Amino acid sequence: MRYVDIIDFHIFGDHRGSLISLEENSEVVPFDVKRVYYIFDTKEDVIRGKHAHRNLEQLVIAVSGECNFYVDNGIERKTIKLDHPSKGVYIKGMVWREMMDFSEDCVLMVLASEHYDVADYIYDYEEFLKTAREKL
Repeated sequence: MRYVDIIDFHIFGDHRGSLISLEENSEVVPFDVKRVYYIFDTKEDVIRGKHAHRNLEQLVIAVSGECNFYVDNGIERKTIKLDHPSKGVYIKGMVWREMMDFSEDCVLMVLASEHYDVADYIYDYEEFLKTAREKL
């Protein structure tokens, strides 16, 4: 899908355990990280997200537990299961996103290319479709 990539992180480890390193401006995180946040204690039937960003880049990782991550670029729609901390979803540009089906232990971490800016958000799906299709 255009604007969305699934990234498999390199796991370093031995008999003591595992480690994943994320560095900005690398193949894994191809942008400057300006903000990090995480979502946790999400109730069973809750859908998070329900928005798009005009310009923001994000890398989304389920560092614990699992959830389904729905993405839509205005033409293609896809659901990605985030169920291991060695996998992330890289989102660039105009993509509608929804997160759902959270396990009780899910912690979803997001690395973002910009500081929070409410003007970058699109919360209306019809407005998103119009804007996304104009950019294609």
